[in-house]
Amino acid sequence: MLFTKPIDGFRLAYRKNGSGRAVVMIHGSPGDGHEYDRLAELVAPHAMTVVPDLRGFGLSDKHLDRGDSALSRDGQASAVIGLIEELGLRDVILVGYDIGGFTVQMVARLRPDLVSALVLAPPLPGVGKRILDVKAVNEFWHATFFRTKLVEQVFDGKPDAIRALLKVHLDGWSGPGSTVTDELLDHMVEVYSPPGAFTAGVTWFRTIEGNPISDYAEETMPQAGERLNKPVSVLWPEHDPLFPTAWADQLDKFLSNFSFRFMPGVGHFSPTEAPQFFLHEILAHLSGEWRAGSQHQKTTALAV
Repeated sequence: MLFTKPIDGFRLAYRKNGSGRAVVMIHGSPGDGHEYDRLAELVAPHAMTVVPDLRGFGLSDKHLDRGDSALSRDGQASAVIGLIEELGLRDVILVGYDIGGFTVQMVARLRPDLVSALVLAPPLPGVGKRILDVKAVNEFWHATFFRTKLVEQVFDGKPDAIRALLKVHLDGWSGPGSTVTDELLDHMVEVYSPPGAFTAGVTWFRTIEGNPISDYAEETMPQAGERLNKPVSVLWPEHDPLFPTAWADQLDKFLSNFSFRFMPGVGHFSPTEAPQFFLHEILAHLSGEWRAGSQHQKTTALAV
């Protein structure tokens, strides 16, 4: 495990393997860089893989006394930019899903000079006020719950309670037949059980821009010249209850240069469940063979 120099008083823990162009993979919440273990192993023979734990997650610094802003979307993006700059990386391919997807999109907007392409699973832009529909609000109950002090009172520092809550997420958001619960649950309970760790891991949702309900409800369509214009591979899972496939209909209003691939049989934890889809897109960007457009993949595996 490696650590960055402190930025805003926070060090990031990260894993680095392989050589060549860098692929930086950003995890979701609650989670850490181990969500990308299988994908990083597949990519390392072709490129350098850099997989950090975001601030407040995994083995990275937590520092709850520094306030929520350091653990917000903007704070996390600043930390990732710092990591990229410290390692002297350029033409980086960014990979993200869940809060990692929000983070890498912000990195690409703030520092386009560092980024060559993105590979993203939801969340993606274009949801808008549909996030306020009853079904959506019910699915995103955690985003509101994590804002309450019940996190500290009932869950933080209590391994059994944390295990029960994380199992609800892992079981409920995974695709049919997924082994993601078996792969991640024990590790996640271990890293989130120390006092303060679980609270740090959900602080993202305690900021306006970090809470997906408030953020999407205020979403506005950009002017054509303000759309994200980096090459973006969009990978959309079939069985993500948080982000139904119908919500992919506005992507062209927010992204100016993207491809779309449907992931049948896959749930929310797509990098862990189906790393082959991500590998396919990463290799396409590395080789220069990537092209914008829509590809509706009908099989559950890809030959790469």
